[in-house]
Amino acid sequence: MELTITQPDDWHLHLRDGELLQAVAPHSANFFGRAIVMPNLKPPITSTAVAAAYRESILKALPADSDFSPLMTLYLTDTTSPREIKLARESGVVFAVKLYPAGATTNSQDGVTDLFGKCLPVLEEMAEQNMPLLVHGEVTDPNVDVFDREKVFIDTILQPLIQRLPQLKVVMEHITTMEAVRFVESCSYGSVAATVTPQHLLLNRNAIFQGGLQPHNYCLPVLKREIHRQAIVSAVTSGNKKFFLGTDSAPHEKRRKECPCGCAGIYNAPVAISLYAKVFEEAGALDKLEAFTSFNGPDFYGLPRNTSKIKLTRTPWKVPESFSFSFGDIVPMSAGETLEWQPSSI
Repeated sequence: MELTITQPDDWHLHLRDGELLQAVAPHSANFFGRAIVMPNLKPPITSTAVAAAYRESILKALPADSDFSPLMTLYLTDTTSPREIKLARESGVVFAVKLYPAGATTNSQDGVTDLFGKCLPVLEEMAEQNMPLLVHGEVTDPNVDVFDREKVFIDTILQPLIQRLPQLKVVMEHITTMEAVRFVESCSYGSVAATVTPQHLLLNRNAIFQGGLQPHNYCLPVLKREIHRQAIVSAVTSGNKKFFLGTDSAPHEKRRKECPCGCAGIYNAPVAISLYAKVFEEAGALDKLEAFTSFNGPDFYGLPRNTSKIKLTRTPWKVPESFSFSFGDIVPMSAGETLEWQPSSI
């Protein structure tokens, strides 16, 4: 069995920098046409000039024959200026601004501490410039249970933000709960959308603990209960245009995952398309896969759809246990497992 679909894009990707960038960029470039690249480096990508330089580093890390296009983002801080948003829009290389609540995830310590108190002029300029805000939708209050942080963020930050600035385009990244599904579904099309990862479609929180602690299944936002996973699968496979592909592929060297204080992040770039196909096939919705992977994202961003195609063949293949590089190993999602769908370029 074969499927031919328009080349997908990844609307949420971590490429890192340095050796890690060199190692992982080709995996994303294999089958994705474009990717929204996250800005949470050390130091973070807070200006258009730095974003442009980072883009050049990414392009240099790609295979010589690659047409992969990195779409850059800025890291929102308490001191980001409206002028920087204008520069970003005029640059032609920056396509969104990322909100990390301070302390929410990897390299988020420079993030926003008071969105409404310190960032409102910037958000207003973003709405004016039609620049999307990408949100890591979790509160960081230590008194809020880690499994409830997405729901509380929707109630206390996102809902008030949409009401205050209804013209601001918002992407709720890597949604993990039925509350997030309902919120996105309740918003008008073109104003609020959501990206969805392979791990939140395929795994629930049991996967972190089965057979011992599983660090390679630990990501943020953390995996949730099965009822939440089912709600996300239903939304994504329904054909709703507000949901689109965003892997949140987040590579860490193996020793930084398997240690006393392991990093959050799942590296899924080499397997993501195969895993999305698995989800849609199990839901009896393979006819809706292409819109999720290839149409809904560019439509929301106001960008043209890709014209090239890829092929998905029902040919079982085994995922490597790890990828080895000079600096160490990276363990992918589904390491050692056999997957049914194999993508290839046309």
